[in-house]
Amino acid sequence: MENKNNEQLDFVAIGDIVIDNFIKLKEAEVFKDEESGREKLCMNFADKIPYEISEEVSAVGNSPNAAVSASRLGLKSALITNIGDDENGQKCLDSLKKDGVATDFVETHDGEKTNYHYVLRYNSDRTILVKHAEFDYKFPDIGSPKWIYLSSLAENSLPYHQQILDYLKTHSEIKMSFQPGTFQMNLGYEKMKGIYQRADLFFCNKEEARRILKPLRDDAQNTEIKDLLKMISELGPKMVVITDGPNGAYVYNGNDMWHIPMYPDQGEIVDRTGAGDAFSSTFTAALAIGKTPAEALSWAPINSMSVVQYVGAQKGLLSREKLEEFLNKAPSNYKPEKIN
Repeated sequence: MENKNNEQLDFVAIGDIVIDNFIKLKEAEVFKDEESGREKLCMNFADKIPYEISEEVSAVGNSPNAAVSASRLGLKSALITNIGDDENGQKCLDSLKKDGVATDFVETHDGEKTNYHYVLRYNSDRTILVKHAEFDYKFPDIGSPKWIYLSSLAENSLPYHQQILDYLKTHSEIKMSFQPGTFQMNLGYEKMKGIYQRADLFFCNKEEARRILKPLRDDAQNTEIKDLLKMISELGPKMVVITDGPNGAYVYNGNDMWHIPMYPDQGEIVDRTGAGDAFSSTFTAALAIGKTPAEALSWAPINSMSVVQYVGAQKGLLSREKLEEFLNKAPSNYKPEKIN
């Protein structure tokens, strides 16, 4: 596979693609497990559970969401992913093309099924039932895009990460953004060390930072977010961004550190799916456009705010014009501030 249009790409996302089936639950409860501290979704066992609505959303996943986000912001965007030769795979292709994402690097596998996940919606949060097909990953010739954006892949993808690193060794001009998915975090730092050290930009939330650092440092679990930024930076990434829910987001480039609050919600939060993808991809896209890290930090929360107003991870993704409208009417306290 290669870039058939033979044009310079701005943003190439790498990761699994999926169709999400959103099921809005009608009868459920949430309780906190005292032993683990995790919240649990509870429904009656061996019973018929009513639901309100079921809605399919095609061509989603961390990296597809990022590719669509970049395209809507005006970048030449492409996606490297794998689909089956089924109806769901065609739905994903059609959806990507509709959003202006180049599909030159989408590989179709005969006899395989496209990833299909179930998203259980309860209130504004979601619990996702996931099953990643273990495709035979092969990294294509993508030329020299400005940025690649690496995120969620299946459990058998460790050798594929080495293929990506090998490609980047001969294309040192390409910058890499890394937003680890569940399985990439489960692999652990030692197995993923090369990716961390090659990353120009790294994203996670506060809980994920502690999860990544837990096997490496005893002092990471109760430390402040400013120290978490430095700890993740010591793993290799040149710039680290950590989000902290309602407390806003932080960026650290090895010298300077900034914080920005959340952008005020413009309506009721409908679904939080894709908020992190919107943030990370928008920050990366802003840098690709030529914005400073502080400016990128002011862009990213706006797309996250918009995404959670809709079901699914892509419907609320903004154009650059619309994002800048929100930025221009932001409250006076919405601005990046350098911190010590």
